[in-house]
Formats: sequence, C-alpha cells, structure tokens
Amino acid sequence: KDILDLLADPFYERMRRVAVPIIAAMTGHFTAAGMVLAANADMRVGLAGTLGGITEAKVGRGTPWVAPMLAMLPQAVLMELVTTAEMLPVERFHALGFVNAVEPSPDAVRARAIAMAEAITRNAPLSVKAGKAGLLASSNFGAEAGYAISKALHKPVYASDDAKEGPRAFNEKRAPVWSGR
Repeated sequence: KDILDLLADPFYERMRRVAVPIIAAMTGHFTAAGMVLAANADMRVGLAGTLGGITEAKVGRGTPWVAPMLAMLPQAVLMELVTTAEMLPVERFHALGFVNAVEPSPDAVRARAIAMAEAITRNAPLSVKAGKAGLLASSNFGAEAGYAISKALHKPVYASDDAKEGPRAFNEKRAPVWSGR
C-alpha cells in the first residue's frame, strides 16, 4: 500500500473549499507537502532567499495535485518544475505572481501574512467569501462558466444588509459595520 492511500486528503484539496481566504506564511523552503500546501492556499508570503519546487520526479512520485496550478503559473514554468524537479528562488515565484510578497525574515513573513488577514477581516464577509468562490470557479470551470457561477454566488451579496451598509458608511464618511447578513 502507498502512504497516500492511508491519508484521507493526501493533496489537501479541502483547503480549496474553505470559504475564507487562506494565507500561507512560508518561512522556509517549500517542496513536497510544503508546495502542495502553498498551491492550495489563496495567497502566499515567502522568505527571501528560500527555494520552492515540485521535486516528485526525483523520487518517482506523481503530481496530480499540480493541475490547478495551471491557473497560477505559466505552463512553461510549471512544466519546468514538474519535469526537471529543480528548485526555483522564491523571488522568481514572486515575479511570476505565485507569491504575493517576499519578506527578509520569518517574523516579517508572519507579520505580512497577519496584516493581509487583518485587511481581509475589515471587509464585508459575504463579499470576501463570494469573491474567493467566484475566482476559484473561474479557475476550475473556465472564464465563461466561472463568470456565470460567480454572478450567482454574488447575488446574495448584492441583496445583503452589508450591500446597503457599505455605500451608507462611505456616504457618511465612517467605517462600515459589517453584519455578514
């Protein structure tokens, strides 16, 4: 038996179904399970000078979990990662848009991830959840089908109390008070 057969969710796919954004604070090299976790996170903050890669080809393992990464990285780069099994600098991942930010120390990585999370919490929760779900739907089903799914996901957002509170707070020049309803 393979170790993957013993794990309930060996490729951490359930992370993609979490309603709120997941931010990976990557304070070291990321490969194997670390890359799987990074790929399933919604945003990533990396540590300067570290490396990331998809090294399964070096040990005879597979990479079915890479498929969703086609929406995150150019195909040629992803092909390079999968077939050469070489590691790339986090700075390259940042330049390609896979990593949102690169920080100089582990503490700075964690601080940036926390700051991103705090920024998210200041926003309307229904808008954040529908935004994440809509983007993933477009990635999963293509632009046209994803757009239709995203519009349906946003219908309750536009009908919510928060949709009224946001413009009202803007007009009254105050911070909105989100209810999540």
